Amino acid sequence: MSISSPGIGSGIDVSALVNSLLAAEGAPKINRFDLNEATFQAEISAFGSLKGSLSAFQTAIQNLQELTDFQQRSATTSDASVFTVKADETADVSQYGIEVVQLAKAHKLITQDGHFSSSTDTIGSGTLKFTQDSSSFSLTIGATDTLEDVRDAINNATDNTGLKAAILNIDDGVGGTESKLVFTADNTGVDNAITITVDEDGNGLFNDAADLDASGLSRLINANLDTPSTALDGQIKIDEQLVSSSNNVFTGAIKGVTVTGVATGAGESLAVSLDKSSVKTKINTFINNYNTLVDTFTGLSAYDADTQTAGILLGDATLRSVQSAVRTKISSPVSGLTSSFSTLAEIGITTDSSGKLVLDDDDLDEVLDNNFDDLGQLFASTNGIANTLDTLVEGYVGSSGIIKSKTDGLTESIDSISEQREVLNRRLIALESRLLAQFTAMDTLVSSLRNQSSFLTQQLANLPGAYKPKS
Repeated sequence: MSISSPGIGSGIDVSALVNSLLAAEGAPKINRFDLNEATFQAEISAFGSLKGSLSAFQTAIQNLQELTDFQQRSATTSDASVFTVKADETADVSQYGIEVVQLAKAHKLITQDGHFSSSTDTIGSGTLKFTQDSSSFSLTIGATDTLEDVRDAINNATDNTGLKAAILNIDDGVGGTESKLVFTADNTGVDNAITITVDEDGNGLFNDAADLDASGLSRLINANLDTPSTALDGQIKIDEQLVSSSNNVFTGAIKGVTVTGVATGAGESLAVSLDKSSVKTKINTFINNYNTLVDTFTGLSAYDADTQTAGILLGDATLRSVQSAVRTKISSPVSGLTSSFSTLAEIGITTDSSGKLVLDDDDLDEVLDNNFDDLGQLFASTNGIANTLDTLVEGYVGSSGIIKSKTDGLTESIDSISEQREVLNRRLIALESRLLAQFTAMDTLVSSLRNQSSFLTQQLANLPGAYKPKS
């Protein structure tokens, strides 16, 4: 006899009983898995927060890591509409009088009135030669080549020395139109001026009589062209001393300073000074990011006695290690310096009761005014605060750093919990099958016994003289 639904034979809710037994067996372990997994996830998140604060602090450190960070110069112009200026760390602190005498121009040539009625006019055969400074290139022009052909040949020449050709279609002044060929140097300056010579009919002689007249190909030589724009070098005067450039940018005249002419003008001035503002901004960023890091340390390791809640990394060895190491580096004097100070406190940066850095602006301003270059040694020397802190922090946040190893270990622990869950699931499935088999066997037995009991009761009731309690 078989029982298709567990519990029918015995009247017991076998499914509910099995589920209760499975829950009793699995629930404690599942709860422990959930708790451990949540703890590991929270620790990973906490270490992510710690790494983020350390990385931001490291970025601020790296902006103070090079001596050139403390040698920046600020250059100002009295009138940016006349000239602009930039200075690097090699510039001398000084002032100069500036006059923009002349702006650089690119050379431009254009064919004269009445030479060509349209862009499809032929020019004449021979050789065109273009020269700029000491470089030149030549083109062979055929008898059927038009203005358009010449324009394209110039622009497509692989050895073009630095000029472009274009065609203008304009009014001819008598009710019609005409075309003009325009030559423009790519770059400004006298050295880029365009010189055009021709050898008409390919006789191999440039500048003979046929090459100098105003007909045929010789219509394109300089003497037969108009000049809308003369090639000019840019010129400025620095303290009345003339300086020229092929463009409007002047470098080298003043060490570490670049002047760019914008418009002609006299009576202007240029000042180069120490860029104290930039350095102070970097130091303030360093302080702010350190204080944010202190807040992170505090939040991850705090304990609230009233609520009996603890920071996620309270007691964690890695957190204690980095916290102690950073604080030690911040407060320790820098060895090997020849400057007038070796600690942050000596330049106006001290630690308050909460462990945060506090800046005395007056003290720092005095250092910037009187010991500007020495300040760089405190931060950016080999043993300086920025370099030692950068090395320290990198050991924690780097790709092979301590925090990476810590989070990798936590991730492995979470993976291990997933594997343990799978093992538990397989064991509970096996236990469920075993319990169902046992209860099904019991159900079958109870059902069989009940049937036998009913049969025997019926047989006894039918015997002669049998006692019948209801009669």
